Formats: sequence, structure tokens, C-alpha cells
Amino acid sequence: MILELLVLILAYILGSIPFGVVLGKIVKSIDVRELGSGSMGMTNVIRTVGIYTGIAVLILDMLKSILAIYLAILIVDSSLIVSLSGVLAITGHIWPVFSKFRGGKGTACGWAGLLFLSPISGLIASIVGLFLIAITRYVSLGSITASVVGSIFLVILCLTGNAPLPYMWFGVLGTILIAFRHKDNILRLIKGQERKLGQKI
Repeated sequence: MILELLVLILAYILGSIPFGVVLGKIVKSIDVRELGSGSMGMTNVIRTVGIYTGIAVLILDMLKSILAIYLAILIVDSSLIVSLSGVLAITGHIWPVFSKFRGGKGTACGWAGLLFLSPISGLIASIVGLFLIAITRYVSLGSITASVVGSIFLVILCLTGNAPLPYMWFGVLGTILIAFRHKDNILRLIKGQERKLGQKI
């Protein structure tokens, strides 16, 4: 039980590494949380720092959840702990202990975790999300929809015996966290006030 708890704590700590904040300060000496949407995720970094820094943040944020899940697989023999490690990585990214609990939206961590746990679910989510972003230029819309669609497929795979049943908790809880963190974006989308990708602050 102690080992499992340590694995979950490690997952949260990995998720808490604020790459967006760190790179923002290194590249432009700014705190990205004080500009744009206030998020330390890729989209806000692209708007406030630049596209290449934003891509670097995306990759690093994705690696956080992949590493958290991979270490859980190596250390414990529990699909539930593996699944919850992914959830804790998302939680750490959204509310990072190293960054005054002000983080990103959790999308990159959730996307990477889904791809790692269920490549087919992750691929479907990627296609849906990227298609929506391409035609609407709303990253938030693509992110939320992809999260929901990917999670639905993951749950179906779990319930039909094509993936470990506890993995469904990653889909369910991860989607709830990501949707909650996007609540302001959802309101702006409804009001037609959401910023599009490439739109200046």
C-alpha cells in the first residue's frame, strides 16, 4: 500500500513540473500565467512566447504523463494504480505544487496518457481533436471534444474486455478534470468570445 501511494505521489509531482512557466521565463523572461488565458499550457505559450516554445511545452507536458504511467507499470502490478497515476499527472499539471497550484488545462497530459494506455482510443481522439481545431481554430473545442470522444472509446474497450477495466477511470476522471478546467473556455465558446488559434491577445 505504501509503495502504491508513493507511485501516485510521484505521478502528481511529475505532472506538477511547470514547463510552460520555466520556458516562458527562459525564452522571454515572462510569466505566461500573467498573460493571455493565464494557462501554462501549449496554446497560451504559443500566444505569449512563440510557436516553437509552445511545441516544446506540448512535448514536455505529454512526456510527464507518459513517464508517470510507465513508472507505475514498472513499479507496481496494479492496473488501477497505473490508471490513477495518469489521473494524478493530469491533476499535477492543472494544480502544480511547484507553481502555486496555477497550471494548465491538462489536455497534453490527458492526450499522452490516453495514447499510452489505449493507442486506438488516443488515435481516434487525435483525429477528432485535430480535425475540429483545423476547421474552427478553437483549440479548446478540439481539446474538450477529443477528451470526451477518446474517453468514451476507452470506456467501451474496458467494458468489452479489450483493455484493463480500471483504465476506464483514467478516461472518466481525466475527462472530468479537463472539462472542469475548460469551464471558462466553454462559457466563452457559448458566447462567441473564445479566442481562435493564431488570434492575437
